[in-house]
Amino acid sequence: MAGARRRRPLVVAIAIAVIAVVAGSTLFLSGYALGARVATTPGTPADREALFAPFWDAYGAITRQFVGAVDERKLVEGAIGGMVSSLGDRWSQYLTSDQYRQSLQGISGRFSGIGATMAARNPAGVDGQCTPLGPACRLTVVAPTPGAPADKAGILPGDVVTAIDGVTVDGMTVDAAVTKVRGAKGTPVTLTIVRGGAAPTGITIVRDYIVTPEVQAKDLADGTVEYIKLGGFSDQASADFAKAVADARGRGIEKIVVDLRGNPGGFVTAARDVASQFIASGPIYWQEDAKGDRIAADAKPGGAATGSDVQVVALIDGNSASASEIVAGALQDTGRAVLVGAKSFGKGSIQEWLPLPDDSGGMRLTVARWLTPNGRSIVDAGLTPDIAVAADAAAGGPGSTGDPVIDRALEVLAGRSPAATPAATLAPAATLAPAATAVPLTPPAP
Repeated sequence: MAGARRRRPLVVAIAIAVIAVVAGSTLFLSGYALGARVATTPGTPADREALFAPFWDAYGAITRQFVGAVDERKLVEGAIGGMVSSLGDRWSQYLTSDQYRQSLQGISGRFSGIGATMAARNPAGVDGQCTPLGPACRLTVVAPTPGAPADKAGILPGDVVTAIDGVTVDGMTVDAAVTKVRGAKGTPVTLTIVRGGAAPTGITIVRDYIVTPEVQAKDLADGTVEYIKLGGFSDQASADFAKAVADARGRGIEKIVVDLRGNPGGFVTAARDVASQFIASGPIYWQEDAKGDRIAADAKPGGAATGSDVQVVALIDGNSASASEIVAGALQDTGRAVLVGAKSFGKGSIQEWLPLPDDSGGMRLTVARWLTPNGRSIVDAGLTPDIAVAADAAAGGPGSTGDPVIDRALEVLAGRSPAATPAATLAPAATLAPAATAVPLTPPAP
């Protein structure tokens, strides 16, 4: 791949997006960086006057001649939105000031919403692979958060949302629909739900602050295996995950299952922290900018389970995206884990959050791609598990957990299930030629 390469630490906080978590996040996570606000110079540069002349002519005609009220701020926001849409990149988007604030709240881990994970599902029932919403692309509830407003109101997995406050969702993107569902604590929102073959019915839900536990740990196989379910990648989640791994090691456990299924992502710094619990050194991932320059995000020292005596299996599926794929890809490339489950989503680009002046909203703009330690791009292709297990496969016999994917993971750890050759047999990351220079991305805004 063209461009210079250099290993140096990343200081960019990157979050991740694609199935929408209506618990407040519109992200299924892709890769996001918080961008610094850039000073701008009023006026059009001299060498761009001819290019911008049609824009200013149109703007002038509208503001002078349109019969009716003209909101000039909305004109500007519409122009920005049009520029971003013209890129043809589904991950780049203009956000109004409210949408921008809500999205940042979502990736911070505390937000106001109804507490339900939703996905766009095509007629085949595949998540996240269709747009816009409509008869062939239905906004479907994956699961309500236990105890959250949606759960208390009776929302169930599989419910199809056809309208929000009486307005059809047809033609909307998932992000737009989720933004309408979210709102201030204590305010109501009415969802029109279709359940099975029943007639549509309205369910009114009062929004509240949503806090979703992102780390769940428990013992399996008579206490010989630690199972850790990771639901997101906030800074708190990475700290809780590190504690769960350290606690397991403190009890002498040497076999760990990391469940990344359905994980939409979060901060890539958190992804590096999580992977560093198992990888002692070397790149966790590479970040490649628009010029083709690469910089490495190296493992952080001090991981609790980096020794070869600790066996690891990571579980993935079609809804494991971005930060989840960073972790899974690093574990696979370094040979630190066997991947079990189904092919991951395939979100390998990074978006930077760019606030605009004067409370004019902001953009999330694709500014880079990330690659696995061995330099693999997973864009659209996703990660292929070492052992494929269908989610609807028959559960095992005596001692089964009732989850065929977890059952297979336990078989791998017990040495009773043959594993495919791990991707670590690919060329090691050291073969990536270092470069004399590299251009770092914009650091997070203070």
